[in-house]
Amino acid sequence: MKAAVVVFPGLNRDRDMIAALTKIGGEAPAIVWHKDAEIPKVDLIVIPGGFSYGDYLRVGAIAARSPAMETIRERAAQGVKVMGVCNGFQILSEAGLVPGVLMRNASLKFVCREVKLSVENAATAFTSGYAQGQVIRCPVAHHDGNYFADAETLAAVEGNGQVAFRYAEGTNPNGSLNDIAGVFNAQKNVLGLMPHPENLIESAHGGTDGRNLFSALLDAA
Repeated sequence: MKAAVVVFPGLNRDRDMIAALTKIGGEAPAIVWHKDAEIPKVDLIVIPGGFSYGDYLRVGAIAARSPAMETIRERAAQGVKVMGVCNGFQILSEAGLVPGVLMRNASLKFVCREVKLSVENAATAFTSGYAQGQVIRCPVAHHDGNYFADAETLAAVEGNGQVAFRYAEGTNPNGSLNDIAGVFNAQKNVLGLMPHPENLIESAHGGTDGRNLFSALLDAA
């Protein structure tokens, strides 16, 4: 699987994502600086987590206007798979590539812990490695993961099968509407999610529940 990881100033999970893609895909991803509009032809583009531009203004708002994002919009429209994790989800949201917004956690505190996720739509390239309704473990680390959408948008997201993951078993760490932890675009080739599957892919991490997301993308490629 050919992949590219887009790096913004302030990100701190890019090395974790690069390591996960290399270990599972068997090939190191291309590294793209956010000001570079040239992205190689790949099967998957990933925006990893962190604090792009120090989370000034709104989280992800500055990064969403970087030159690389125009290319990502074009590739997404062509069907290329795009994934944003944590701050990457916030950037995709600010760029209009996935519905909804990410607000401050309901507790107004940074949250770093393990949660449970239920797989809400297992019929996509990202989630086909899981069973419908399967509950998995995954770590989270964020201050602005509270998913919100207006009533019309939320109804469309729910009705179109765009919810990828929900926080399960009472582990919602941020107050997200409908316990939403990850959403697709309407075509389901763009995924934004707050939890970090790249940090639970091998036994040294304490589990492998995040691995199937990457394995499914490898199979799809």
